[in-house]
Amino acid sequence: MLMNKILLLFLILMPFSVFAQSSEQIMQEVEDDLNPGSDIFSDFNEDLESAQVLEDERFYRYGRFFSVNLGGGFTTFTGNRGAAYEDNHPTFHLSVNYFLDFQKAITLGLEYSKHTMILDTVVNGYPDQGPIGAVVTDFTRVFVGYKYYIDTTDLGTAITYSNPHLIGRLEYWYQTSKFIDREIPKDSGGGIGTGIGAGLEFPVELKQSYISVEGIYHVVNFYDKFTQDFRQIPGEEDSTYGFEDLTGNVISVVITYNFTW
Repeated sequence: MLMNKILLLFLILMPFSVFAQSSEQIMQEVEDDLNPGSDIFSDFNEDLESAQVLEDERFYRYGRFFSVNLGGGFTTFTGNRGAAYEDNHPTFHLSVNYFLDFQKAITLGLEYSKHTMILDTVVNGYPDQGPIGAVVTDFTRVFVGYKYYIDTTDLGTAITYSNPHLIGRLEYWYQTSKFIDREIPKDSGGGIGTGIGAGLEFPVELKQSYISVEGIYHVVNFYDKFTQDFRQIPGEEDSTYGFEDLTGNVISVVITYNFTW
């Protein structure tokens, strides 16, 4: 009889004991979480920082920091401006790249090209000069750009070593037009433009020198975009050239030799 009473008392008290122990553990965990010295994201932060340190070390060991690029290519135009101009190749290119990491770089540069327009007619802007003849226009543009190198680690050695990248640029185009067959003062002005394109970089010597090929499509707000100065005067039917305006965009392809450090 006594044993039965002891067993019954044990069965009654056991749930309260377990509940008290569980409550104590829960309170301890809450207290640990609320402790200012604890950080529930510590494991995540440690993993993130370790990965970043490893990536930085890999970049400092195998990456490029900056490069100087010298080269040339061609520049041509679309629309009426493309019909008006004969391109006097080459285009000259000078730029500097600063690499942020393996995939991103900032570029600053300068390009120059020359183009000739032939006007064998009397035009609206210069009615007393007779046929204008040759007009030579120089384009000098400065630009700042961003390059993004595509991750090609899983695409094979040939593609990886070509370093394919995308390019975005903000540009300022300054142009000067000279009327070499007439005593007409030169005309000059500037315009803001943007460029978007792609390129490849082939290593000559890893981390030291590369050959780059880049193609850019430019949209430029030329100051003489809607000029009527070169419109043919009515009645000059024997002429061949004359242009309602000089609208059109730009296409350029440049090959450079890159000295890299």
